[in-house]
Amino acid sequence: MKKEGTIIRALSGFYTVRSGEETIVCRARGRFRNDGSTPLVGDRVIAEEAQPGTGTVTEILPRRNAFGRPAVANVDLLVMIASEAIPVTDPYLIDRVTIRCGKNGVRAMILINKTDLEPGDRLSEIYSTTECPVYRVSAATGEGIEDLRQAIAGKICCFTGNSGVGKSSLLNALHPALSIPTGEVSRKLGRGRHTTRHVELFDLGGGTFIADTPGFASFGDEAEEPIFPEELPLLFSEFREYRDTCRFDDCTHRKEPGCAVRQAVEDGAVHPSRYASYLRMYEEASQLNRWEIQ
Repeated sequence: MKKEGTIIRALSGFYTVRSGEETIVCRARGRFRNDGSTPLVGDRVIAEEAQPGTGTVTEILPRRNAFGRPAVANVDLLVMIASEAIPVTDPYLIDRVTIRCGKNGVRAMILINKTDLEPGDRLSEIYSTTECPVYRVSAATGEGIEDLRQAIAGKICCFTGNSGVGKSSLLNALHPALSIPTGEVSRKLGRGRHTTRHVELFDLGGGTFIADTPGFASFGDEAEEPIFPEELPLLFSEFREYRDTCRFDDCTHRKEPGCAVRQAVEDGAVHPSRYASYLRMYEEASQLNRWEIQ
């Protein structure tokens, strides 16, 4: 019997498909290996059930978006978890992830955790003029958890962040029955051990699913389409109202005279941290060899 559902777990060549209230553990049809396609967590698929609870993924339905690493598809919202306590999140890491979201057509949210230790004023200020909404929470005390629950309701979300920032703890705060293992942060190193080894969608009810993904070691640009230098100004949302008023139409917003974006940085309308990330990303993107990629 053929059934339509969503892949909620992928591990060692087995795919767990949720179809209504039923779960079906599937292998993928061999033709996917032949045509180079791979089912991803979040994919809407057709599963052919051989016997109750087991079957085969026979078709992958069209995707709205997909990431290579972590391997997840059809994401409505990527939740970038950060902290100003141990570990302290580098804004450049946040920018790298959120800019990648823009490239992939996925909305991003910045979630500042551990506000019981540090309120997160610095990070909140940096992103106050961007299109990314900023929420402050504490998995330890429950502060902001209900607001977060409402913000992600009915969406397929992807939680990511540097190790030790509290991804699994936040999932447990949102849905205690999950009882996901968490890792203590090393105070000597200022980072935690990864407790998430694979991508899995956790069902919070009401159509809300969260993918708890490994940290930045698995969020790799090398697995995605490249971002070229000319694309970057379009992906920094706070540049939008200034870039068209630069003196030169092809302004790169780095050294050119009459650059409205640089003036906005000097005036405080664009945060210097964001501009520093832009310059760094532009330099990295400039090193790409188009002929090798295309």
